[in-house]
Amino acid sequence: RYREHVAAIMAADLASADPVEVQPDISRKLSDAADAVLEAALSISRGQVTGSSACRFAIIAMGKLGAQEINYVSDIDLIYVVEPADLSNKQNQDAALRVGVSMAMVLQKVCQSVVMGSVEPPLWQIDTALRPEGKDGPLVRRLDSHREYYEKWASSWEFQALLKSRPAAGDADLGKAYRDMVEPFIWKASGREHFVADCQHMRQRVESLIPASQRDLDMKLGKGGLRDVEFTVQMLQLVHGSEDESLRVRDTISALQALAQGGYVSRSQAALLAEHYRFERVLEHRQQMWSMHRTHLFPDLGAQGNGGLDRARTISTEQLNNNEQICRLARAVRLRPEELVARFDKARREIRHLHKDIYYRPMLPINAQTDADPIVLSPEAARARFASIGFADARAAQLHVEALTEGLSRAAKIHRILLPAVLKWLGDGQNPDMGLLAWRRLAERFGGKNTYLGFLRDSPSAAQRLCHVLADSRYLGDAMMQSMQSITWLGDDEALSARDRASLDMQTSAMVARYASNIADFAQSLRALRRQEIERVALAWMCGLIDDDTSMLAMSDVFDAILDATLQWSMREAVSVMNLNAPQAEIAIIALGRYGGKEVNFCSDADIMVIYKPVGEDCDLNAAHRFAQKTVDILRNILQGPLTLEPKIMVDLDLRPEGKDGPLVRSLESCEKYYRQWASTWEHQALLRARFAAGSKELADALLNGVVNELRYAANPLSESQLAEIRKLKARMEAERLPRGVSRDRHLKLGRGGLSDVEWTVQLMQLQYASKHESLRVVGTMQALKALQSEHFISDEDAEVLSRCWHMCSAVRNANFLWSGSMARADIIPTDSYSLGGIATYLGYEPNQGRVFENDLLATMRQCREIMSRLFYAR
Repeated sequence: RYREHVAAIMAADLASADPVEVQPDISRKLSDAADAVLEAALSISRGQVTGSSACRFAIIAMGKLGAQEINYVSDIDLIYVVEPADLSNKQNQDAALRVGVSMAMVLQKVCQSVVMGSVEPPLWQIDTALRPEGKDGPLVRRLDSHREYYEKWASSWEFQALLKSRPAAGDADLGKAYRDMVEPFIWKASGREHFVADCQHMRQRVESLIPASQRDLDMKLGKGGLRDVEFTVQMLQLVHGSEDESLRVRDTISALQALAQGGYVSRSQAALLAEHYRFERVLEHRQQMWSMHRTHLFPDLGAQGNGGLDRARTISTEQLNNNEQICRLARAVRLRPEELVARFDKARREIRHLHKDIYYRPMLPINAQTDADPIVLSPEAARARFASIGFADARAAQLHVEALTEGLSRAAKIHRILLPAVLKWLGDGQNPDMGLLAWRRLAERFGGKNTYLGFLRDSPSAAQRLCHVLADSRYLGDAMMQSMQSITWLGDDEALSARDRASLDMQTSAMVARYASNIADFAQSLRALRRQEIERVALAWMCGLIDDDTSMLAMSDVFDAILDATLQWSMREAVSVMNLNAPQAEIAIIALGRYGGKEVNFCSDADIMVIYKPVGEDCDLNAAHRFAQKTVDILRNILQGPLTLEPKIMVDLDLRPEGKDGPLVRSLESCEKYYRQWASTWEHQALLRARFAAGSKELADALLNGVVNELRYAANPLSESQLAEIRKLKARMEAERLPRGVSRDRHLKLGRGGLSDVEWTVQLMQLQYASKHESLRVVGTMQALKALQSEHFISDEDAEVLSRCWHMCSAVRNANFLWSGSMARADIIPTDSYSLGGIATYLGYEPNQGRVFENDLLATMRQCREIMSRLFYAR
């Protein structure tokens, strides 16, 4: 009987003069038929399940059936609600749940199984994954259980799904009670934190799961498909439906009409979107009719038929006419093959474009809208829409938009074009308020004097990247105020590439020559260079153009070039100040610590040691020392003295012989003597990262290839007392060097499972084995770890965890600095979910996923600590 009814509906559909116009009515009739079948199936289950008379049972339709938009061949999304007929005791309640499960199982068997002795195929597959807890939750629940779940645990997308919920069969009063119960949850959902962003991310995830071969064919889930229309409409309903009850309808076409009637979208936009939606539904139905199988795919046009959305298809009319599937579908909708493809692609493009125009353009003031049929939102509705995409201060956001679009200036005209997309992109970030404020500051600084707005208008990818940066990085947002050059880099991947050492040296050499007699200008230019390179490398890293290792190597090269140029300038200045004819000493800078390992973060200082050697056999040793000391004093003043407002470039000499108690500079001979006679084991360990950085390479090599290699790659393995010394120092650092009030689990450098755990573990093994294994004689932590793995001193499993933790902590350190703009807090994992969410975006997490990221990070650090305890402390 059901299939006879469906055949009659199909005949009316095919005979219709305008199938697009009648499409909603066809879906309603199919949905009514499905409701009747569910009612009949439930009656059968009552007859087969003992005790069913004591169980009230309601079937709630979800998805397309809930909205009465069902296809000819479709899954049926259902939720089951039960209550005992007699609520007087607990036993009745438990019995109702048991009976309800049995009834649901029988009902599903009736609908989706082949009946013995019959040639009839199953009716449809029933999908109950939209129930609370999804497939992991109980099949049936009582009303209070549903309520408790939605109050405490439901995700944002679940409230979006409930928008289409409808009692379809069973106990009508119980079904109504369910709908009355969920109604307040639905219309309060848009007030949940990050509601729209969460729903958008779910939509994007669905898109990302479509196989590449089907992305231009999927009429339901693909870009510009049915789901895009439904998503746009549902977001507007949920955002404005809390105040406007006229929007509280289930089906898409009625919702579009209500939105237009209420002034939330223009009538022309609503009509166009409804037309495209009905057309794609007709295509979907015609594809299903041919063999009555479930499909959402447009006919396959082959490789030349790919495109249609972002780029044109290259398939010819002749090829289309030879494609049997496309010809059949074209006949079914009374179009020629090329007309069908053109109309389908037009629908997809306009649906995709209309989402931005419908949702974001009305957020502009009426005098800033460029449409012939503009939308005038009430102040309350406009603020609700700003709040829905993540703006904490919706009123301030409105004022920023009004200021940017006001007047007849070129900048205002361009902003009227740009801002709908800009608001969407900022809303995709962690802090849209920060992003929009930074955008306005940039516009006020550069908008009237430069062509940067025109550049952003003509380069959407650069504009999108800029929004990502401004909404997720306080440091870069402030840094970009210095110059618009870094904005233009966003449109050129080549400009964002990390510069090689030769390019940096060429620029710093020019600075040395240009500012030969002006220390303030020289300091200004060098510090500005580092700031600009932090911007360049950080932007490339944020945009995913370079990885963590490349960014750290690039920042290390910047330090090398700056130190080399500064040393040259300082030596020449020392000669002049001391009234000398020539330098009294050769000088070399040795890089140590993370700088020595070429593992410099955006906020790192540079650990260095300075050595010298008198020039000439007759040179006065004291004169050489005074010259070297004067040179270092000038160098430190250039890099970190009060000469300029540009950020200081911090160098740290505390790892030199005798630390803070020793002289800032030492002769080669003095260094060799110190290391051979008095150096502690931990100083041997520190030398593992020592490398040449600047100045005289010959002098540096004399130290590094001599006493330094003798100590760090010692012929004899570490003694028990040396092992104990290193372990004791590590434990002492953990106990004493953590900042006051910071948990040991939340410090990226010194905390449990932090960077120092990985680095000290690797370095201990280098001290033990590097004398006999040359592959371990490297300064980088990851290089050494890979060598230890290759030499089988560390298992593949342990090495993978240590590497993952080290990279993750290094990335979080960079992200923390860029997000907050604070160097002082870069090593500390925040405790608030908002800051965690900001940092998480740098590591590939969606915005507002701070707690998920935190759990992943702390779990990785715990794994690392377990391995470190075993390998380092031998526990």
